[in-house]
Amino acid sequence: MRAGRIAAPKDTPARTAQLLAGLRRCGLAATTPPDPGLGPLKAVHAEGYLEFLRTAYGRWQALTEPGPEVLPNCFPYWNAQPGMPARPPCPSRHIIAEAGYYLGDLAVPVGPATWDAVRASASGAVAAARAVAGGEGAAYALCRPSGHHARADRASGFCYVNNAAIAAEILCAAFGRVAVIDVDAHHGDGTQAIFYARGDVLTVSVHADPASYYPFFTGYAEERGAGAGEGCNLNLVLAPGAGDAEIAAATRAAARATLNFGAKALVVALGFDSHADDPIGVLKVSTGGFRAVGETLGALGVPTVIVQEGGYALPVLADCLAEFLTDFA
Repeated sequence: MRAGRIAAPKDTPARTAQLLAGLRRCGLAATTPPDPGLGPLKAVHAEGYLEFLRTAYGRWQALTEPGPEVLPNCFPYWNAQPGMPARPPCPSRHIIAEAGYYLGDLAVPVGPATWDAVRASASGAVAAARAVAGGEGAAYALCRPSGHHARADRASGFCYVNNAAIAAEILCAAFGRVAVIDVDAHHGDGTQAIFYARGDVLTVSVHADPASYYPFFTGYAEERGAGAGEGCNLNLVLAPGAGDAEIAAATRAAARATLNFGAKALVVALGFDSHADDPIGVLKVSTGGFRAVGETLGALGVPTVIVQEGGYALPVLADCLAEFLTDFA
């Protein structure tokens, strides 16, 4: 739903084909990860929420005259301050109640294959994180759907399970102190919320100003973490229209924060929706602008998991990924 109108979805299977083409340009072969089971997902997400995702479509179809997908039509009031932990399970087990409780907006419909897609996407993040925890210098997870808007118990913004957070949790067990640097055009609100009160994970998000861009309600500079996580969250806000120079400078600031934090491993939540041609973007980064982002993050020299997030300008996706990975390497 965009400005009161039903809009064609932007996260389509064609994105995967373009990203695979970008990997081939770098001489990288893709492999299909094994199913790790639900353990890594449960380390980040509430069990009641995961059970909703697993069962929602079948229960929806049991309604009288159901629509083709699960979509919410009621939302409980929720003071969504940064860092709020997972809520208790939905007090009503009715599918319409749970849809409103667990789906945060109209960009996360649940269809017949959603759970399978979510599981497969998370499997990539788990495999990449386990490879790096096992000694690889870096690994890239081609995750679709994306994950950085997913909170511990809520889907929103095309995101159902937080792949970057799942990867970071695995790296924490292996390395102790981990940084997540999110360079998607949208604030990584789900990732921020999951780690907001944690002192062992630094979350940094480089994104367009949420005062006029999704997710609107979080992503501001004053959000610095809470409790043990005080000072462990950094939002680097870009003005609409910002381009190569601005995203490069923000990425350098993110890298400095990572060094000061003493991170022993890194998760990069990599989005290309800051590209000037992105159909839902407000930034003006060129294809070549992602070279500087990759170079800065690669120069940190720490074990790194790169998790794919957004980016919807199909003609440039392969080139954006190739530019990033070439300079990262």
